[in-house]
Amino acid sequence: MVRINKYLSSCELGSRRKVEQLITLGKVTVNNELITDLSTKIDTEKDIVRVNNKIVKNNIEKIFILLNKPKGYIVTQKDEFNRKTIYDLLPEFAKNLHPVGRLDFESEGLLLLTNDGDITNRVSHPVYKIEKTYKVAVKGQLDMNKVSQLRNGVKIENYTTQTAKVYLKTSTPEKSELKISIKEGKNRQIRKMLEEVGHEIISLKRIQIGNIKLEKLPLGNWRFLKDIEILYLLKQTKINKTFKNENK
Repeated sequence: MVRINKYLSSCELGSRRKVEQLITLGKVTVNNELITDLSTKIDTEKDIVRVNNKIVKNNIEKIFILLNKPKGYIVTQKDEFNRKTIYDLLPEFAKNLHPVGRLDFESEGLLLLTNDGDITNRVSHPVYKIEKTYKVAVKGQLDMNKVSQLRNGVKIENYTTQTAKVYLKTSTPEKSELKISIKEGKNRQIRKMLEEVGHEIISLKRIQIGNIKLEKLPLGNWRFLKDIEILYLLKQTKINKTFKNENK
């Protein structure tokens, strides 16, 4: 959400003062509603803005980055408890990017950020069935009966999880390691699934979203998405639009 005067300035309609005159003179509508309040905020991805009955669009380039989030960072702009946030790890230009989904304070791994509202909303939505894959270590020995429960769905709180891909890599009386892929994104879902079958998580790391992989990106570092990765997101979320990749 941005203020209408700032948005119009980005549409190359002139100086801030000039576009504010357009607003106060009644030349601007948002979704066919006349706007005269300079403090009005709009959704740049959804709202239709017209000046003198002509639709205007801004020229803000879309940015897509991938962060390898460390444990101990919170996914928010500011934290009331003064904890470290992911934005402490990012350059200045990325301060206004939105996270695509979440990773909790104790989790680490792949986190996408962008200023593309369509991508932000759709990648996280289960209807588009984009898999998120995690490497997990838990306390205790995980038997195949519990693996089957995780695969078929377990009841957590007031819902039952969808089917998941679960691969048990190692299992000893002290510790089990597994890989889990889900198409949902409920709050702390992986943790709750493992707790439901009686295991406390030691570590949780997201390594992949769809075809986009964390690979060898060092912990706490970030990179721009490649063209092929952006096109993959557009295809998977059924967004029919072109883009100019400024992420180079």
